Amino acid sequence: MKKFNGHEKKGLYDPANEHDACGVGFVVDMKGRKSHQTVVDALTILKNLLHRGACGCEENTGDGVGLLIQKPHKFFLRECKKLNIHLPKHDYYGAGLIFLPTNVSQADQCKNILSKIVTEEGQTLLGWRDIPTDDSMLGPSAASGKPDFKQIFIGRGKQIKDASAFERKLYVIRKRAENEIWNSDMSEKDMFYVPSLSYRTFVYKGMLTGTQIEPMFPDITDTDVESALALVHQRFSTNTFPAWRLAHPFRYVAHNGEINTARGNANWMSAREALCKSDLFGEDLEKLFPIVIEGGSDSATFDNVMEFLHMAGRPLPHAVLMMIPEAWSGNEFMEPERRAFYEYHACLMEPWDGPASVAFTDGEVMGAVLDRNGLRPSRYYVTHDDRVIMASEVGVLEIPSENIRQKGRLQPGRIFMVDTREGRIIGDSELKEAFAKEQPYGDWLKSNLMPIKNLPKSKNIQAEDPNTLLQRQQVFGYTHEDLTMLMAPMVKNALEPTGSMGTDAALAVLSNRSRLLFDYFKQLFAQVTNPPLDSIREEMVTQVSSTIGPEYNPLKPGPEHCRQLKLDSPVITNEELAQIRDADLPDFKTKTISIVYKVKESTKGLEEALEKVCREADEAIAKGYSYLLLSDRKIDKDHAPIPILLACSGVHHHLIKNGSRANVGIILESGEPREVHHFATLIGYGAGCINPYLAFESLGNLINKGHIPKMPHKEALINFIKAVNKGMTKTMAKMGISAVQSYRGAQ
Repeated sequence: MKKFNGHEKKGLYDPANEHDACGVGFVVDMKGRKSHQTVVDALTILKNLLHRGACGCEENTGDGVGLLIQKPHKFFLRECKKLNIHLPKHDYYGAGLIFLPTNVSQADQCKNILSKIVTEEGQTLLGWRDIPTDDSMLGPSAASGKPDFKQIFIGRGKQIKDASAFERKLYVIRKRAENEIWNSDMSEKDMFYVPSLSYRTFVYKGMLTGTQIEPMFPDITDTDVESALALVHQRFSTNTFPAWRLAHPFRYVAHNGEINTARGNANWMSAREALCKSDLFGEDLEKLFPIVIEGGSDSATFDNVMEFLHMAGRPLPHAVLMMIPEAWSGNEFMEPERRAFYEYHACLMEPWDGPASVAFTDGEVMGAVLDRNGLRPSRYYVTHDDRVIMASEVGVLEIPSENIRQKGRLQPGRIFMVDTREGRIIGDSELKEAFAKEQPYGDWLKSNLMPIKNLPKSKNIQAEDPNTLLQRQQVFGYTHEDLTMLMAPMVKNALEPTGSMGTDAALAVLSNRSRLLFDYFKQLFAQVTNPPLDSIREEMVTQVSSTIGPEYNPLKPGPEHCRQLKLDSPVITNEELAQIRDADLPDFKTKTISIVYKVKESTKGLEEALEKVCREADEAIAKGYSYLLLSDRKIDKDHAPIPILLACSGVHHHLIKNGSRANVGIILESGEPREVHHFATLIGYGAGCINPYLAFESLGNLINKGHIPKMPHKEALINFIKAVNKGMTKTMAKMGISAVQSYRGAQ
């Protein structure tokens, strides 16, 4: 799907970069009592969040609104009876809203494909219903992209043993239909979309404003449309084009914020697909891929992955805590069991990082979680008549003060959930304590996670050669300014050097001088509603430690997931690299791949060498190596280094395409990186850790020449690494990213 939101990738615009910031709210009856009043109150919240949405120059074209409720069984029974559609009991049929092409022939083609898949999957197509709509209030932009709307009703097959298995089968049906239709040659295939297909929930949404959803979908004003919970969302798309399908809620989530690492998260999830095995899905699992729909917004991507994890067996709040963990690394007061839970799951999945208030529901529980920095507001009320109201701000619903039993706000990294089955609120501590005790995470970590310092010491540390230092510095493009104005201050102060605002250096692409590949890349920074972090004063929520190594089936818990290397920093010393390279331990084998090419063969030689590196990576994985060490040490008069960023990103994306990226960790041994920007770029393009051997060697030379005060070489290395860590944290913080593990591969 290159055109997910109706806009193709063109020039500097890429629909994959879309984010949004919005208003979100929900109403829940804790005791599970269904009523139309719950729906009315949710729509009132939506209208009172109107200022949190957006519209363009057309006031009657909104960025998007939506309503998620429990399946209105009573209403559907009445309406389907008029159409001679016989609906069975509540749990024995699923209902879905379908967006179809406006071209009648193509709409029929989509319906036929969906009907065929329903039959092939052993379920019963009960019928279709035309949804009454009134689009007279829509602006030109919203009207031009409006799809046709249908409701589908699917009966549960006799071979389906329970309601959960039926929900999974509906998921399989939807994914198959999406893949088949979106890969077809229909001109309007991008208009096909399934906002919901479930036996528990139903979604109404579109490119509307908060006041337009009721006239657009008059169904929701009917008193027979009853629900015990309702989730609403008002969209403000900050860096994106609005689209009917990108309105929230999605199938499980309504999200206010930006997931700044979504591109990397999606790449990693794609890489993990080859590892996935599920007893619940069996042979159906292959039908679900790709998990992430290409071209979706950050919120759509998040919903895709959370849905997959939940459908594959994880409770919804467990999946949420995996994806949006609280700041645990720097919290000395956290209980050991909870810390072990987070550290273990960090081996399975990197955090989905960025400012976010995420409301989630599966039709039985309703909850919300706040990002580790608390950069999005979420306030709630609990009433004496056992209702819970939560929204992005207070005052969205008039509640008599005498009816308010409790009020509060979600705090950073905290989760809040209402379980209508148990009829109560389940708080942050109770939820996390229960999940932390599900498995012996602490024991698994102690037995399997390997800090570098615990690896056997190595005597094969590469010797430095002062006689060729200058030649090697010239090969990698070192300048006097690099050494004295960038690297020397990093060692003196253990901080990135301070410079004046702005830069007057020529853009690399326009420069007449030969420039490093790093120079063609620039840092992104937060803008509009995406606040940067204060990486100095909020150091507790940042994290430079991470794990690297092979991954396993993310759908099945087990001790093998944490059989990885633990890094205190993404920058490692020569001694640490030697320990990794020479480790003769099961699951810690490292394959060294030389990344040099013949100078006389010029660009052709570079291209062939890069292809050879990728082949060697594939062969190493096939032989069971757990780590790939890309090294440019073998340079000489006949061989030049492949730019380390090109080699790293090339291998990273080659392995993602092959489905084997999650089988290995990538380690770099290079003379090229020496600035914070270099390290940040390498991590952003998939490197697990980096050994900048020439930068380390150059520090000793700077000490000898008096550019750095006399100090032991080891102390100089420590200061340099500290400066890189702080500089990288600052770089990530500009984009609202807290953890190196989230930044890895995020590009």
